[in-house]
Amino acid sequence: MSEADFNSKTTALDALDGRDLTSKTVIVTGANTGIGFETAKALAQAGAKVVLACRSSGTGQAAADAINQETGNDNAVFAELDLGSVDSIVKFTEQLDTDTVDILICNAGLVCSNYETTREGLEATVGVCHYGHFLLVKLLMPQLLASVKPRVVMVSSVSHTSPAKLSFDLFPMPKEKFKMMVSYGQAKLANVLMANELQRKFGAQGLSACSLHPGTLITTDIGRRSLFMSIVMKLVSPLTKSPSQGASTTICCALQDADRVAGKYFSDCQPHDMSEEARNPEVAAKLWQLSEDWVAQVMDARAG
Repeated sequence: MSEADFNSKTTALDALDGRDLTSKTVIVTGANTGIGFETAKALAQAGAKVVLACRSSGTGQAAADAINQETGNDNAVFAELDLGSVDSIVKFTEQLDTDTVDILICNAGLVCSNYETTREGLEATVGVCHYGHFLLVKLLMPQLLASVKPRVVMVSSVSHTSPAKLSFDLFPMPKEKFKMMVSYGQAKLANVLMANELQRKFGAQGLSACSLHPGTLITTDIGRRSLFMSIVMKLVSPLTKSPSQGASTTICCALQDADRVAGKYFSDCQPHDMSEEARNPEVAAKLWQLSEDWVAQVMDARAG
């Protein structure tokens, strides 16, 4: 099957397309369940060293053990990472035992029914999905640029199309204005904007970045803090993709040639139109600067 023939039924193993990833180092956030787990398993099976960067040490280590048992190798390793904690993100990058990162897959996601915050006080959905990943990418940039043809993959969603505009005065949302799906949509829009800005800023240095929609309501634990979302996902699960089918688009974005994926948004393993707001370089640049300012603030506070 050629890349042009990949579709919504393609699995993660199909998307590997026989590639040998021996000597490659890959980090997958939120890899203990669902799409992230299937992504990590497929990449480990192809020979890559895969770091499962997960918040829970119990489920994270169990996931790495399960992958190693199923693949028959020891390529999967667990490392604790809480994207809602600056200290955890810094510790993860400092303890990472590699000089190069070939592929970084920002897969972890979150949607909360009620208003919750990160350790630094950000609304949790935006704090984890965007700000946590932004800091992670920034701190890992030396290892990424030390690699040959590094890749950053942002797992977004079709929800990036709603709202139509990124409301900077509600990013992140204050408690009194919190709306679950609006916050989630803004976080997923930020994922696409971040991938596009990464491509603009670092493409000339060999890095390629892209974003994707993994599929509609895949069986996953993204709604673990939302009873409503958990119920909806269970009701519609017979009509949705399997986690392996959902992971296939991530695999395509991680492994296909840079010319095919750089600066693009994928769905069902194929390039797809992103929203008009996501294509706006001025919005992406403004979001980048806002994120840089936040990083400077929290790192200064941490140092002081």
